[in-house]
Amino acid sequence: MQESELPGLIAQVLWAAFALAAVFGAIAQRTHFCTMGAVSDIVNMGDWTRMRMWLLAIGVAMLGFNAMVGLGWIEARHSVYAAPRVIWLSNALGGMLFGFGMVLASGCGSKTLVRIGGGSLKSLVVFAVLAIASYATLRGITAVLRVSTVDAVGIGLPAGQDLPSLVSHATGVARTTLAWVLGGGIGLALVVFALARPEGRSGETLLAGLGIGAVVVGVWWVSGRMGFVDEHPVTLESVFLATNSQRMESLTFVAPIAYTVDWLILFSDSSKVLTVGIVTTLGVIAGSAAVALATRSFRWEGFAGTEDTANHIVGAVLMGIGGVTAMGCTVGQGLSGVSTLALGSFIAFAGIVGGAVLALRYQTWRLEQLA
Repeated sequence: MQESELPGLIAQVLWAAFALAAVFGAIAQRTHFCTMGAVSDIVNMGDWTRMRMWLLAIGVAMLGFNAMVGLGWIEARHSVYAAPRVIWLSNALGGMLFGFGMVLASGCGSKTLVRIGGGSLKSLVVFAVLAIASYATLRGITAVLRVSTVDAVGIGLPAGQDLPSLVSHATGVARTTLAWVLGGGIGLALVVFALARPEGRSGETLLAGLGIGAVVVGVWWVSGRMGFVDEHPVTLESVFLATNSQRMESLTFVAPIAYTVDWLILFSDSSKVLTVGIVTTLGVIAGSAAVALATRSFRWEGFAGTEDTANHIVGAVLMGIGGVTAMGCTVGQGLSGVSTLALGSFIAFAGIVGGAVLALRYQTWRLEQLA
């Protein structure tokens, strides 16, 4: 590749990622796809409909990602999720903080973006506070605390922490073969479970599960395949174009929200450039707004009172700190990360659900106290 060709390829990667994120936002706005809502529906009503959406999306993402690994198009080790060191305490504790925070803030990072597109001023405040908290946990005061405490606790593995790499190391079976077997088996099991009940086969559930799962796979392909340059014309090293982590990325909405605000504030700084994380953040808002306006469901929404404001601010802080500590959110770890079959992603996933359940119990107790 010639150096003159790089800007064009970067632009293609960014536009493709933006378009896919807009589809995510449109689907989430249309179907009310929401991880916090999925957990809340089960805890409060015993309704698994939205959880089946999420599990179907995970299954589809897992099938797609591991099919690409099996074909030799991408490798899990090129993502941030499959490092050979499992920082299990960070994944678990960060996940719990994030899960608790998303309940207080009326939704996770992706839901915050979707609600901004629908006219929620409350979510705009959550967005700003989440960005500050996550940036501080990436590089600021809480980052120092994170690195010196929970991140110091981990388990070193002889191979990448994704299941195909671990099993391959233990058995000698090729990772590509194990990606087909493990990714295909677990992913298919999740799809079957999601579709087993009539509510899992409704139009909205299918649109959300299949559509969002496919979008996650699509962004993996854009970043890991389309945006991969085997030999950079200047550095002569392999590189993944337009990613903040310098690795292949898919959808995630904690650190990218911080990077988006950083880009907006320091726009005139030539070192601040658009990345996949930034354009997908903006894409979700755009897609959600398009559907909200087209269906006339766009509504301005503000805080109900002081306690409502406080809950959302505290929730945003917990999501920012927890999401960075866990290395992802309900989409970053719960969809993109889990699709790689990384152990840390499963731990973070469990932590997020556990934290959400605790927060829902807290809210019930709070209502009883006010009654």
